Amino acid sequence: MPTTEPRRGSYLLLLPIALILAILAALFAWVGGWIGNRNLTPQKMMNTAQSNGKQQPGFRRAHSKGVCFSGTFEPAPGAAKFSTARAFAQPSIAVIGRFSGGGNNPYAPDNTVPVRGMGVQLKTDDGQDWRIAMNSFPFFAASTPQGFQAMNEASAPDPATGKPDPAKMTALLARYPEIAAFQAWGKTAPKSGSFGDTRYNGVNAFELTDAQGVHRMVRWSMRPQTPFVALTPEQLKAADANFLAEDLDKRLAQGPLKWNMVAQFAAPGDPIIDPSKAWPDTRPEATIGTLTLLHTEPQANGPCRDLNFDPLILPTGIAGSDDPVLHARSAVYSVSFNRREREISAGKTTPVAQNGSVR
Repeated sequence: MPTTEPRRGSYLLLLPIALILAILAALFAWVGGWIGNRNLTPQKMMNTAQSNGKQQPGFRRAHSKGVCFSGTFEPAPGAAKFSTARAFAQPSIAVIGRFSGGGNNPYAPDNTVPVRGMGVQLKTDDGQDWRIAMNSFPFFAASTPQGFQAMNEASAPDPATGKPDPAKMTALLARYPEIAAFQAWGKTAPKSGSFGDTRYNGVNAFELTDAQGVHRMVRWSMRPQTPFVALTPEQLKAADANFLAEDLDKRLAQGPLKWNMVAQFAAPGDPIIDPSKAWPDTRPEATIGTLTLLHTEPQANGPCRDLNFDPLILPTGIAGSDDPVLHARSAVYSVSFNRREREISAGKTTPVAQNGSVR
């Protein structure tokens, strides 16, 4: 009569597989909003984002207005010592990217949208994909997805006045005081007159791993080689509705535009999972590459049109931190992408804007 030992052994061998499947199921459930904070899901965050403003079918739910670009990325000498990612060893990589303004109105005049965005996709010759999403603000508005959701809800116009309810804003800042710093930045930050001279910041932290297995937490930014020139209030008021795309065409007619990609390294005690707090300027930095912009196209038919610039699409050698805002961004971007793709498939898209901006 056979013993039960082999059968018990086979069960033990299956335990690690079962554990992995359970973890994956939990992750999918969290992204779908089925566990954890049941009152906040990626779908709810998207519903709020698209209800504020003038959302149009077929367009991105945030940063709706934009322009595609193409160019190259070249790693800096010595960048490979920080990470095994192929992007830091391959001599030159073709890049697809997108510039955008904040908000969900694809027809908004450029002088009404203070935030600028940059998305970048690098596909290396080993088949790996790295997507980067950055903005012109130096830190994020809130420290958690819940705080960001509360800010969007409090910012919704009151039907009676057409403006946010002051009492809701007061309550918001009492519960999430870090949002006041972001509001102050928005009121005092110099107004950019060009995508080409703007600095773009990745406010979330990522982990670089080198060939020796050493881990370093970093935040990166794209810093323009073109000197920044702020617009005066008078210049901003008089600017054309689509001056940002027009400015890019003029600048590129004179030659490529370049940014230095700079990594800032965390020190012990720096907030890794709180993007609402900037790290001190005294932290060590290293230039890890150069982005060169060569060509732009309207997003209606450009190469960035169907790209989701999910910040957690990362190559080997780079990993996301445990920042909950970073993981919420990834989940929300997926919801946005799926919604607009369904609208496009159903033929529900709106007419193309004058500058070709769609999706």
